[in-house]
Amino acid sequence: MARGTGELRAGQDRSERGQGGPDRPALPRFGLGCAPIGNLYGSVDPDTATATVRTSVELGATLLDTAPLYGDGLSEERVGRALATVDRARVQLSTKVGWLIGAGTAPRPSFGRDDILRSLEGSMKRLGVDRFDVVHVHDAEQHLDEAVRHAVPALLRLRDEGVVGAVGAGMNHSAPLAELVRRADLDVVLIAGRYTLLEQPALGDLLPQCTSRGVGVIAGGVYNSGLLADPRPGAPYNYRPAPDAVLRRALALREVCARYDVPLRAAAQQFPLGHPAVVSVVVGAVSPAEVAGNLELARHPIPAEMWAQLREAGLLDSATPVP
Repeated sequence: MARGTGELRAGQDRSERGQGGPDRPALPRFGLGCAPIGNLYGSVDPDTATATVRTSVELGATLLDTAPLYGDGLSEERVGRALATVDRARVQLSTKVGWLIGAGTAPRPSFGRDDILRSLEGSMKRLGVDRFDVVHVHDAEQHLDEAVRHAVPALLRLRDEGVVGAVGAGMNHSAPLAELVRRADLDVVLIAGRYTLLEQPALGDLLPQCTSRGVGVIAGGVYNSGLLADPRPGAPYNYRPAPDAVLRRALALREVCARYDVPLRAAAQQFPLGHPAVVSVVVGAVSPAEVAGNLELARHPIPAEMWAQLREAGLLDSATPVP
């Protein structure tokens, strides 16, 4: 069965179609990271989860980023329920492949062609859709060869068939993601936590690759797991309590921002968009109020003097682009 019947197939090679292909989706500047509504940090009421997604779409953060790995399919199910209540044409829907989930079993990595198709079939059912705007190869840093040989080609064929709008890859590590950009024909990447106001390792490896190859960058994890949302002792950094040196840096960032009446979270959201390769920022939320608050911060005015002061204080390199 083909598109629209619940089963996917990987069809003809791009070389058989000639150059070019379907237009890539234009991504909105801001989106909703949907891992939290899959009970990432705590239980979220199902109705609240639906309202969170609806509010994000209504307020213009229309890139919805989810994955089977988020809550063992729960995030996708909840996004799917919300999608049934909004205009699908307004939404850019992103999911991921590479990890198979199943009732009562731990997720397992698999980047083979057949499992990629099986994963997307499951996502279709949970989300209630027959196509995706973006599909990322998910956390393949230990499986790059398999991703290049099997996962990406399968997605590229689905892109040619119109089932997938854009082919991407998402990781928490910039160096292997940069290698994947070098080795595969990607449209977009999602880098989580490695291009933030706190730290920018992606500036040295991933972002130059994306700029030279015309690959769009989605910045996720812009609060570094929560540290930049509320820097304090015990605040999470990479999902663990922040080391003292990292906490001190976050507190120094907040101090400079405060001199200009800029909330640290506003600076954290807006900073990645200063780089020309970054096309979108996705931020997680677990309530409509959090969505509204994040988008208000995304519009908060930030004077150029504040970015200059961060550089003068040694908290941003002089070569780092700013909004």
